[in-house]
Formats: sequence, structure tokens, C-alpha cells
Amino acid sequence: MTQIHILAAVLMLLPFWTGCGDEGGREAYTAADGARPGDQQTRSAGMQEDNAAAARSASGIKDTLTLGAGCFWCVEAVFEQLDGVESVQAGYAGGDVPNPTYDAVCSGSTGHAEVAQVVFDTGMISVAEILEMFWKSHDPTTLNRQGADVGTQYRSAIFYHNEEQRRIAEASKNAAQEYFDDPIVTEISPLDRFWVAENYHQDYYRNNRNAPYCQVVIAPKLRKLNLED
Repeated sequence: MTQIHILAAVLMLLPFWTGCGDEGGREAYTAADGARPGDQQTRSAGMQEDNAAAARSASGIKDTLTLGAGCFWCVEAVFEQLDGVESVQAGYAGGDVPNPTYDAVCSGSTGHAEVAQVVFDTGMISVAEILEMFWKSHDPTTLNRQGADVGTQYRSAIFYHNEEQRRIAEASKNAAQEYFDDPIVTEISPLDRFWVAENYHQDYYRNNRNAPYCQVVIAPKLRKLNLED
């Protein structure tokens, strides 16, 4: 069975859109005084789980794929749950301003998308399987929007790292289109530069499970995808 046939079979069994922002945009759930939840959180829990993932590595051959699917807190939380994924880092890609900040990206002036860079063991999970979860975990038919999160920074995007990834991404997109009424608008572009987001964005869900946005948006998404740990 080809990777595309596997993708089609899996997609038929699961509901698609569990888009970030179903219950309201991210900014609606940040503190009224402008403080961002989790500014003082550590990354110890994430480090422990990353070490566990490395310990069960099957092939030792790593690959990296960079994905935009709305709020990067959500995207990171989804892919951190997958077996074979060794690390996920929130950041920015696809823009034309060096060293972008969160505030600048949110203004829409830099051209960047919020993304998650996923490092995975190819002996445990493939590019095609990563993309299966990508299509399931957001609505790729809404341009520059996921739920109530609106702006070019929330666009659906696959930033490929090599030609093989591009080929797989194009084939995966074509196969997924069958299961959406509206055209998929996901950007597929080569990765030019990945900029790591500020520290408080990293492992956001793990470190801030009780934050309103995590409770109202991210946790329900993970439950819909049967990924909540």
C-alpha cells in the first residue's frame, strides 16, 4: 500500500477540522494587563519527555519539517504527542524581516507565519504520517485564518526542507483535497529561515495547562484527535 493510499484510509476514519481558535482567538485568552501566561515557566517537563523520545529512537535517522497551522501553541501541542517526534520548537518562517519578534509577527508586518519545527525519527514516523496529522489538526481551506485567529501569521503552510519533502507534501495535499468541500489553500514553500520564538512560547501547553486558552482551545483539540495524555 502506498503512502498516499494509507493517508486516504486514515483520513476517511477521522473528522478533519479541529482548528485552533474554535472558541475564540488566542488574544482573547491572554491576561488583560498584557502579561503573557507562562513567562516564568521552565521547560523541565518538555526536556524529560524529549529525553524519553530519544531513548526509544528506532533508526537514529532524524528529519525535520516546519509547519504552520494557526496558533503555534496549538501546533506544538499536537505534534509533541506523536510517537517518533523527538522535539517541537515554536517559531516563525516565511517572512522577510530578520529576527522577528512575537509582537511584530502578530502585527502582520513581517510576512512570517507562526510555525512549529518538528524533528522526528524516520524509523518511527514518516513525513507522510506527519502530514496526515497536519491535515487532521486544522482547517487548510481557510485563508489566513484558523477559527477566531485571523491574519497572515496564522496561514496554513508547509515549509519543506528538501525536494523529497516537497514531493510528498504535494502528493499528500492532493490526496487530502478529496475530503474537503472547499479548496485547500495551504502554502507549500521551501524553508528559507526558521526563527526560534521567544522562550515563553516553547512547550506552552505543557507548562500552562491551566491557562484559559489551553483549557478552552488546546485541550479540546487534543481530545478530538485522541492525543490528550
